[in-house]
Amino acid sequence: MTLAGPSLILPALHQIPRARPLLCRADHHRGIMATLRRIVLLRHGNTVGDSHERFHGSSDVSLSDEGRGQVRAAGLAMATEVFDLVVSSPLSRAWQSASMLAGGQPVRLMPEFREIHFGRWEGLTAQEIQERDPALYQAWQEGAADFGFPNGEPLDAFRTRVLAGLDQLKNSGAANILVVAHKGVIRTIVQQLVGEAPDADAPALGEIVSVTQDGEGWILGRRSSDPEGVNEDAA
Repeated sequence: MTLAGPSLILPALHQIPRARPLLCRADHHRGIMATLRRIVLLRHGNTVGDSHERFHGSSDVSLSDEGRGQVRAAGLAMATEVFDLVVSSPLSRAWQSASMLAGGQPVRLMPEFREIHFGRWEGLTAQEIQERDPALYQAWQEGAADFGFPNGEPLDAFRTRVLAGLDQLKNSGAANILVVAHKGVIRTIVQQLVGEAPDADAPALGEIVSVTQDGEGWILGRRSSDPEGVNEDAA
């Protein structure tokens, strides 16, 4: 079973320094359908463009040495996880993170999971944005209903495409999926499944957030009956 839509397959890249490889299984590719019951969401590590400070959005920047260290730490935190499918944003900082973790398995690139385009704010720091567009910056911080990134991707369009990607995951035939993506993407998925977004600054670079199906709904982390595994607050 493969994902619908224009997703691409990225073979494991041997030139990418790997973290501890994750265990992957591929039963759904042999025609065994499963119900999606767990999604582990990892925000990519820091970048050569200093994602601690700058809003790169849809601009393509690569992982830094610090970022690779964050991904290795995440791999250790996920050492007990077994995934049917590993998917990633097509931006370099995400797929490089995913390739470090995939253990030789292919990574499926999903354009739906690109970060939002910040328009003329791409690559700027919060201070630079505030200096250039003080009124818009204030509206953004206050969560104004009519806010939009200047010359950027509309918020409704961003949410629609991310949720279209989530629907593809639900129909993939995989039970346990690792998604390596961006802060805005992860927050949108969690809010849709759980009913509320993580704390305002979460997830941090290299941070893991997991969601598990619990009856008719979804919860953060694992059900209490599950063995200990990923801590959604791990970084």
